[in-house]
Amino acid sequence: MSSATASTTKLTVPKDGLSGMLENFRYDFMAGFFVFLLALPLSLGIAKAGDFPPAMGVLTAMIGGLVVAFFAGSQLTIKGPAAGLITIVAGCVAEVGGGPEGWKMALGVMVVAGALQVVIGFMRAGSLSDFFPLSAVHGMLAAIGLIIISKQAHILLGIDPATLAGMGPVKLYAHIPHSIMNPNVPVAIVGILSLVVLFGLPKIKSPLVKKIPAPMVVLLIAIPAAMALDFKGTQPAHILVHIGDFWKEIAFNADFSQIGTGAFWKYVIMFLLVGSLESCLTVKAVDSLDPWRRQSNFNKDLIAVGAGNTLAAVVGGSPMISEVARSSANVGFGARTRWANFFHGLCLFVSMLFLIPVIEMIPNAALAAMLIFVGYRLASPHEFFKTYKIGSEQLTIFLVTIAVTVATDLLMGIGAGILVKFVFHIVNGASLGNLFSARYQLKQTGNQYYMNVQDAAIFSNLIGFKKVLAKFEPKKEVVLDFSQATLVDHTFMEFLEHFEEQYVEKGGAVTVTGFERFQPFSAHPLAGRKAKKEKVSATTPSLDGSPSRE
Repeated sequence: MSSATASTTKLTVPKDGLSGMLENFRYDFMAGFFVFLLALPLSLGIAKAGDFPPAMGVLTAMIGGLVVAFFAGSQLTIKGPAAGLITIVAGCVAEVGGGPEGWKMALGVMVVAGALQVVIGFMRAGSLSDFFPLSAVHGMLAAIGLIIISKQAHILLGIDPATLAGMGPVKLYAHIPHSIMNPNVPVAIVGILSLVVLFGLPKIKSPLVKKIPAPMVVLLIAIPAAMALDFKGTQPAHILVHIGDFWKEIAFNADFSQIGTGAFWKYVIMFLLVGSLESCLTVKAVDSLDPWRRQSNFNKDLIAVGAGNTLAAVVGGSPMISEVARSSANVGFGARTRWANFFHGLCLFVSMLFLIPVIEMIPNAALAAMLIFVGYRLASPHEFFKTYKIGSEQLTIFLVTIAVTVATDLLMGIGAGILVKFVFHIVNGASLGNLFSARYQLKQTGNQYYMNVQDAAIFSNLIGFKKVLAKFEPKKEVVLDFSQATLVDHTFMEFLEHFEEQYVEKGGAVTVTGFERFQPFSAHPLAGRKAKKEKVSATTPSLDGSPSRE
């Protein structure tokens, strides 16, 4: 990192509100329509994989587009059901009763979790996502991908999901050879062909082909195949998507009868923690893709998602987050404002009015293929290699999080990852008193901010540093001196790069010094780093005689 100057080229930021809709209609409508083509099958598959009625995933996406879009704190994120919550949803339904009753009791859990999301949003807790180390978060997402694949591999082959009831991820993986030897052949052919399309289409280099949503191609193959092979007349009911009377199912469905049990509150915490974390991380990721570099309001977005979750759960919908795959696709399709999210929701609404008979011709094997593809992207070998390149300690945290999550649950997994991260930091010289305390010396002289970072700058005290840096006025010179620091972790390095990029864009300059006395944990430019022992100098007192703290 080094001094930089602001870019002089500025794009005209699209208007918001009704004038923004009129100004950007052709861009946002087309982006919303293409996202709808992705969202329809994925919403059905995600809800079904979580043991919710499939159409309840579409209901959530409709609410995310038609309602939440207007109150969200981000412009380009798509709100809807997410694969990252499948394991929590399915676990909750099973633990609180299973079947339709379990679905309704899980809705009660979600209503409470959604209301708490609103509360923590008003408490300005959106920044708490920074407390979670990146390697543990990526490990959690990879574990979710592996768990999704463990069940959907069987559905892809036409296996009755009822025969898989009660199996955890490890048993499901062990059972795959049995399913391979005993497939429902016509269904498996459709499922495998769908998988080939999903993995193969993105590899075609034609710019025109790259603009075609692969899930839409899957539906264009799978639905005619199901009709030609007469799946409706020759196959069991579990082979095709079942919607039923969608509009009659929209009612007050939440059941709070288990509110006094430990299981109820365990899943409230899991929905609240994982859903909020995934949403905030998605908003952060999509901000970096926004061509206009607009900065989202994390707290406002969390409030909007919480309100959307509460509404969706009351009427029967699956849990909602800011969803990363559809949001990044939205940017890629040329969306400019929040109206793209609205138009995606409007298209879903129209489809549930007129296209239910067509939707009920979709083979569940095709949806399973889409979920396997999503799971693979979350847990691809590239994710393991990328984490290893950052440093062996990051890979350890990543693998521990995956192993504990797959063996137990998401809450235990992320907790284990954080615990291992703390152990590494203590071994590398962070003091117990410094784990949560941001220590620095800050001076402002004329047009310059000078911050002398002291002791450890790590994920667990990052919020304190962020609060101070957020108060810096734009168009000034910022000097960040790490000559008195002892440890800087990967999460802090990622934040540092992001801060420098944003501050420079606003017309300021950032200089980072002192890293020449550090030994990085790997060759990766954002790897964590530890001060070489022989060069660590005594702590310099602050202006009042002691290090500043946040």
